[in-house]
Amino acid sequence: MDHNAHHHTEAHAPAAHADENHGAHGGAHQHGASWPMAAKATLHCLTGCAIGEILGMVIGTALAWGNAPTMVTSIVLAFVFGYSFTLFAVRRAGLAFKTALKVALAADTVSIAIMELVDNGIIALVPGAMDAHLSDGLFWSSLLGGFVIAFVITTPVNKWMIGRGKGHAVVHAYH
Repeated sequence: MDHNAHHHTEAHAPAAHADENHGAHGGAHQHGASWPMAAKATLHCLTGCAIGEILGMVIGTALAWGNAPTMVTSIVLAFVFGYSFTLFAVRRAGLAFKTALKVALAADTVSIAIMELVDNGIIALVPGAMDAHLSDGLFWSSLLGGFVIAFVITTPVNKWMIGRGKGHAVVHAYH
């Protein structure tokens, strides 16, 4: 893939210097990233988000929490699982934990934040979804619909970021 070859030089810069390298190399990324690459990065984040959100909702339901603490727990776990997928991948590539954590934060923060805002917003806006139980079709259809809409909205953002050496482009150095 041309795109991976393009990132080869910049991507091998140490993660601690990634921010200063982005400024210096920003113009080199003007051709953009491919849609398949952006979709893969978005799906990667979405998988972690979905696991965290569903786990948070199961925990909140099992403990009979209200909507607010359940949603907060779900969002926190979405970030934890979203970051952990990247963290484990770059740790397997040999990065020290602190450096791997910086890479995961740089790679996933914007993507996860957009997805969480969109899919939780969808659930909040669908009449009855916030009060639906895990056994209700309305709960699952609004949640899955939120994930789909979040994917559609976040993919172009990831494409733009990767094309400028940000977001998941930071991870490509370690694959």
